[in-house]
Amino acid sequence: MPINPLSEWTGAVMTKRIQRWLTIMVTALMMLFSVPTMASGSDATTSGESVVKKEVIGFAGADYWRMVKDGEKGYTTSGWPEHDVLISVPGQTWYILKEKWMSPLGALAIFGSLVMVTLAYVVIGPLKLSKPKTGRKIKRWSRIDRALHWSMAFTFLTLGFSGLTLVYGKHFIKPIVPTEIWGWIILAAKQYHNYMGPIFAILLLAVLVKWWRKSTFNKVDIEWFKKMGGMVGKHKGSHPAAGFSNGGEKAIFWLLIIFGFSITASGFILDFPIFDQTRRDMELSNLLHMLSALILICGFIFHIYIGLFGMEAGLDGMVTGDVDETWAREHHNLWFDEVKDLPENQPGYEPEKALSDKPKPSTDS
Repeated sequence: MPINPLSEWTGAVMTKRIQRWLTIMVTALMMLFSVPTMASGSDATTSGESVVKKEVIGFAGADYWRMVKDGEKGYTTSGWPEHDVLISVPGQTWYILKEKWMSPLGALAIFGSLVMVTLAYVVIGPLKLSKPKTGRKIKRWSRIDRALHWSMAFTFLTLGFSGLTLVYGKHFIKPIVPTEIWGWIILAAKQYHNYMGPIFAILLLAVLVKWWRKSTFNKVDIEWFKKMGGMVGKHKGSHPAAGFSNGGEKAIFWLLIIFGFSITASGFILDFPIFDQTRRDMELSNLLHMLSALILICGFIFHIYIGLFGMEAGLDGMVTGDVDETWAREHHNLWFDEVKDLPENQPGYEPEKALSDKPKPSTDS
């Protein structure tokens, strides 16, 4: 009987497909049944893994798994980038950098920052005013400025808290709460972080537009840095000259802008993986996101310390919008000289009365 070439070719293809599916099914079954073995103890785990590894290699062939481990490309009808790579070998480098280096060093940096501000308060103490308050108020921040500041503060702090939960929660929260609660915690942190991130980007852009003019460096700031703001060392209590913003405030501002936009750009890549991002793009974005966030968190630990504990009356301006005359003269003397004679900074000034006293335009024809 003559052999049908088409039938022979079809049979060969079906045989290869059956072999491929059998390989996948057997591998999955081996890994499934290895779970109880791995859970029985360290020795049993090692033994179980060894058995599974030998069986899988023996079934599929050592050459096959060697090619997979080396990142050998396969064949797929999918057009998505990297779908032809089963195991991404360079991804192990990302994992090591993230888990073995950046996470531990990041925790150390945050803890070290907290220790430093605590020592600064105990050893150096807060920066006090040289003279008593006069009671005369100087307008410093508008309602829009304060709303923008506190919105940014809330957004940044909650994003930082949810981000730290995602990175370190498995070490500190997961071991002490039930599995179901841990699942809800990590899901809530992830969802909040993803949806609040774009709001942070909008606020960051608003901060840049609103305050960049007040945050440009000049020669006065060089002297301010030389005296370390009058907060430590031989210059403590000297209150070096400053305009509306001193050198330290300007440094914090540009720290927020530079690393804030770094967080925004990398977060956008991580949040919206719909632009043909490869695994390399996602891994680099993840590392950049973590590094930028850790730098900002450490920087703002010092910023929060100065506002709450490190400087007398340092928070008044962002709470009420006004600062005492003594505080303005000692910390921002150049700015104080510019605004002290403005009507709104005079004793007894009432905005409503000032508006009613303004001459009305003539309506005579």
